[in-house]
Amino acid sequence: MKGLQVVLGANGGAGRAVVAELAARGARVRAVSRTGQDESLRGVEYVRGDATDPASMRAVCSQAAVVYHCVNVPYPQWQRLLLPIAHSVTDGAAAAGSKLVVMDNLYTYGPPGGPMTETDPRAARGPKGRLRVQLEEFFLESHRRGRLPLTIARASDFYGARGNSQVMILAVNPALRGRRAFWPGNRDVPHTLNYLPDVGRALATLGEREEALGEVWHLPAAEALTGRQFMQIVFETLGRPMRLGVITRPMMRFVGIFSPLVREAVEVLYQFERPFVVDSAKFARAFGANVTPHGEAVRQVAQAAMLRKTSGRSA
Repeated sequence: MKGLQVVLGANGGAGRAVVAELAARGARVRAVSRTGQDESLRGVEYVRGDATDPASMRAVCSQAAVVYHCVNVPYPQWQRLLLPIAHSVTDGAAAAGSKLVVMDNLYTYGPPGGPMTETDPRAARGPKGRLRVQLEEFFLESHRRGRLPLTIARASDFYGARGNSQVMILAVNPALRGRRAFWPGNRDVPHTLNYLPDVGRALATLGEREEALGEVWHLPAAEALTGRQFMQIVFETLGRPMRLGVITRPMMRFVGIFSPLVREAVEVLYQFERPFVVDSAKFARAFGANVTPHGEAVRQVAQAAMLRKTSGRSA
């Protein structure tokens, strides 16, 4: 890949995934996070940066050919920080004369009536979903006005080594530790899950392809499975009988009395209470759809967890 590739939010799930993919492609990469520290990959420069500070963003984006915006903050900080971060990141990328690839989620659509496509109405009902609609409008308007060329990538819940989605925190990680797993909402409806290395590969593709610009793209994923089906793969991979409970809406509301993070998550629990399936045919037609089957992805996640455990014991 030509030119400097700058990844913002490089310590998060999507950020780490695209850094790893870009490094594997032999690109010159600058990985930006609040700490500036992470695992060392060949060809990667790790630097500190504050996405809320326009001056910091202009500095870290300097000379970039492509900037990948993978910054996120905890739910309770969304209303206060996400729009200022969007302005700061866009300012930094525009000052560098670079392309911008924005990592987004699916909240803009609200509760789906079927498989979600990029042309679905923006029907978000809650404050977080409506905020994501505002962000989409801001980014696409920046592109239309010629401020900078950009594209928006959307994915469902991530899973993978060091991922921190609800699926990882509540279900996969406990299973890896030999504990009871919990699935939010309804474990018997299909739900699209995006494996992080696939996300990194797709983001890198969007960064290098000119025809991606000015568009919204759903990132490809393996087939949608029910929570029960997915966790059966996890437990079979681990060689253990499945122990899978459910976290219901009343349970989340009760816990939310004491936890602002859980209280905020109730708004988007609909994603796990009804079929939540992403149609990524647009991406597949344009760029192909190279995805990892769930069985292989889970094997890789379990292997990475075992390596971390062994490394921790030997340290």
